[in-house]
Amino acid sequence: MTEETFQHTPVMPDEVLKALRPERGGVFLDATIGGAGHAALFLEAESAVQVIGFDQDPEAVEAARRRLEQFGERARVYEVNFRDIGRTEDTEGIGNLAGALLDLGVSSHQIDTSARGFSFRPGTSLRMRMGGTTGEGAPAAEFLNRSDEHELGRVFREGDERRWRALAREVVWRRRTRPFSTSDDLVGALAGVLGRRASEQEKARLFQAVRIAVNDELGALSEGLTEIQSRLAPEGRLAVLSYHSLEDRIVKRAFREWGADCICPPGFPECRCRGESLGRVVTRKPLRPTDEEVARNPRARSARLRVWENSGK
Repeated sequence: MTEETFQHTPVMPDEVLKALRPERGGVFLDATIGGAGHAALFLEAESAVQVIGFDQDPEAVEAARRRLEQFGERARVYEVNFRDIGRTEDTEGIGNLAGALLDLGVSSHQIDTSARGFSFRPGTSLRMRMGGTTGEGAPAAEFLNRSDEHELGRVFREGDERRWRALAREVVWRRRTRPFSTSDDLVGALAGVLGRRASEQEKARLFQAVRIAVNDELGALSEGLTEIQSRLAPEGRLAVLSYHSLEDRIVKRAFREWGADCICPPGFPECRCRGESLGRVVTRKPLRPTDEEVARNPRARSARLRVWENSGK
């Protein structure tokens, strides 16, 4: 595989650069490095910048290393899920970060590669493993064939599927005679519930919900946010690009909690928590891509950028 097969058009590049201020120098973590689009911008912005990159996808890691090899020792890329920062020998000492970026969701390369199983194009295998074709974790077909109706309904409901109950029942009914295997099976179940052909938007929303569940993306986000925040230097910043309301809600809640002086439950007679905020929210409302960027890169349409700054203490 070459770098060209994993092109990375960075989303909201100007806004991310303004938020993380790489011109100040220091060590930056790109915790979802993908094809290294954002990371390359950090390194080009200032010669005193170093970048540490994470990605659980071995193809992304290979592509990022190729793209960043011109920067020599200023760039290090590891095959690791950002939720595991501190749990592996190579990354456990990472700290004092001037900035960190989480660009959530799935890359264009992953969507466009049929073997990865993220697409709803006809005949695509239901895999959806973020870690690659050999990554750990149950693929989407196994999730659809083994999850009970309650679990399926929860995932569909959280994925903003309005007819989530009916869809969960439809999946359970259909798999009794024919286990789910390809994108056609899931698209067919959705069409059966809707009573018509599903739109591209409806299919994309459903496949995104299944992908998030299969890869435990929300659990990883909750864990990873805390791990990264604890490794920021004074006045270091964390920028998060999310593409789904559930992701954005987790980020918003974490930032709000970190900014509170007291996080004890209501009614506690005295404060027993840390008793001071960890820093401040830089973006009171999420930043959105411009119309011009969306015209150039339609997959940026749903992006939301939130930024946090660590305490200067």
